Amino acid sequence: MALEAALRDDGHLSHAYLFHGPAGTGKRTAARAFAAALLSEGQHEPEDVRRRSLSGVHPDLTWIEPRGAHEILVDDVRTRVVREVALRPFEASKRVFVIADADRMNDESQNALLKTLEEPSPFAHFVLVSSAPGRLLPTIPSRCRQVRFGPVPAKNVAELLSAEGVELRLADSCARLAGGDVLRARHLAGKGAEQRADAERAARAVIRFAGEDDAAWTLEAPWLPLLERAEKAGSSAERQVKKELERDLEDQPRKGRKGFVKEHDLQARRARRRAHTASLDQSLALVGLWFRDLAAVAAGAAPQAFNADRLTELERDAAGREVGRFVRCLELVEQTRLRLERNVLEDLALESLFNRLRRVVATGTT
Repeated sequence: MALEAALRDDGHLSHAYLFHGPAGTGKRTAARAFAAALLSEGQHEPEDVRRRSLSGVHPDLTWIEPRGAHEILVDDVRTRVVREVALRPFEASKRVFVIADADRMNDESQNALLKTLEEPSPFAHFVLVSSAPGRLLPTIPSRCRQVRFGPVPAKNVAELLSAEGVELRLADSCARLAGGDVLRARHLAGKGAEQRADAERAARAVIRFAGEDDAAWTLEAPWLPLLERAEKAGSSAERQVKKELERDLEDQPRKGRKGFVKEHDLQARRARRRAHTASLDQSLALVGLWFRDLAAVAAGAAPQAFNADRLTELERDAAGREVGRFVRCLELVEQTRLRLERNVLEDLALESLFNRLRRVVATGTT
């Protein structure tokens, strides 16, 4: 592997790398392992350095993630990268800066990073991790050595799930729906089964209520369980961070504790928002994939359906309906997923989406 060769010979090391590929393909894990290998090189106790690096507590490793749900703000880049990159390492011979979800840097953040990438300190190395490198300014990838992480074939994911005890048809469906993301496939086969069921019910309600009474549709409101699930996911994430705060406070001196608590409260709110957004996006993705499968079935391509264990229901919903309407529904779902990245009001966005889906199925127009 190119990274292993570079680690064996410093002359082959680049100052900046872009790890890119679909979600769930191990990019973050690889970034942390690569950082640990860089920092442990030439150290007296390399195993201890690796352990601390993998745990995220090494002083020469800076790990940056989106602030809040959506963006890495320019202040984060300026204070944690641009200002820090000139400082010599504390312990190791190198400093490593990992920017996870790098595509969530806004343009101002990317421009702030660009000069540093162009004129890096000799001991600094950067690893940018992205599932959507097309969102980066072209000048960013051009200054990085790119390492692509390909999706795991659905067949391999299904075999893995089956070996873990998941029924074969369910394993196959979850692997297809996850798009090569092993963790997501495992989630759908386990705790995420209820989320998948909620998304299916919401999509099927669109078919069932097409052309029916508006009052009955309003009462059904199939988008509400998706919002409720997202809210629960956010609350759970926030509680987890607050539990960690309680444990960490035991080791904190009284002096400076106020600032420590304030930072953890901020992290808790960020965790809540990230989990909320991720849950809602995943639910909508599953809704979209149901309409994608309806289009496949209506076009006579049932074997291509991702929800392979739900073919009876798909055939029932697709019967006598036009392929183009289902394709249009998928487009509307994807448009809404993009809109939600811009902090629109979620309840209104989902209500509008499902009303439009219902009209498309019933009349072919939005």
